[in-house]
Amino acid sequence: MNGVLPDHRIRDLIARGAIRADLPVTPEQIQPASLDLRLGTTALRLRASFLAGRGKRIADRLDDFCMHRMDLSEGAVLERGCVYLIPLQEAITLPAGISAVANAKSSTGRLDLLTRLVTDDGTEFDRLPEGYDGPLYAEICPRSFSVLVRPGMRLNQLRLRQGQAALTDAELTALHAEQPLVGGAPALIDQGLGFSVDLRPAAGDLVGYRARPHSGVIDLDRIGAYPTTEFWDELRTTQGRLILDPGAFYILVSRESVAIPADYAAEMAPYLAMVGEFRVHYAGFFDPGFGIGDAGAGARGVLEVRCHEAPFVLEHGQTVGRLVYERMSGRPERLYGEGIRSNYQGQGLKLAKQFV
Repeated sequence: MNGVLPDHRIRDLIARGAIRADLPVTPEQIQPASLDLRLGTTALRLRASFLAGRGKRIADRLDDFCMHRMDLSEGAVLERGCVYLIPLQEAITLPAGISAVANAKSSTGRLDLLTRLVTDDGTEFDRLPEGYDGPLYAEICPRSFSVLVRPGMRLNQLRLRQGQAALTDAELTALHAEQPLVGGAPALIDQGLGFSVDLRPAAGDLVGYRARPHSGVIDLDRIGAYPTTEFWDELRTTQGRLILDPGAFYILVSRESVAIPADYAAEMAPYLAMVGEFRVHYAGFFDPGFGIGDAGAGARGVLEVRCHEAPFVLEHGQTVGRLVYERMSGRPERLYGEGIRSNYQGQGLKLAKQFV
């Protein structure tokens, strides 16, 4: 059956050696509809981001771009504004009919830690065509905060799919009629399920956070260790609008709450660039079970927003992105929030798990 591969099919690929690693893949890496990827032991500081290009290997191009190598064994700092390439512990041989797409994990995106998958023979970030056979690399560029990393940390994840998985608007409309997918606002279905920004909270006037420049280093392993006020400025308004500063990074929240039924997955896609000078959401995977079983209808999406060239007024209810729903090729054995560490189930406006 076509669709996104669930956890038990990912385990099958591992057992067959299609997904392999020097250290065995751990159960914690296997999510309901994706596989977490682990950092290796070495980081390469690059002078520029690059893609291998058709018919070329990453390793053969490092002499052109690598400035120096860093041992991560005892932990090392990736500095804000710099570009790094880290070989991942996993390698993959994709079977016929199976392709893959990567994305940053939720906490990675909320730290403005740009993380993209690159491969041999690659002409795109975060995309693996069927039949790919080779190593995997993470390109990492901390945008707002310098971070301390170690081998084995999981900053991005891989979603595998067989054939065509995305729902058409007609199929999405039918699914919404059968099982409501959105609460808090009418369903806007146009090439996916549209969502908008909430700048009129039901209680209080806190609408988001803006990353503070020149903050300290964040050790990604330290959960709930960093005071919010040392890294973020609170954003408050009673006017239902916010002026975004060029180059600044914001954490906001969607007006809608969304639900992902057990037989489906979703990916958050940015809205058309023509609607404003900003980009929304670096981390885009929503697993089966997200928003299911919570009080009310679903859970809201956290928006990771970066303004581009000009100041831009963002207004309450403005459409900023869309969720593309996909079929699963089978129901996962575990859903998001069930027996696994799902930090953001039932979320509202919420920073990364390192902050308190």
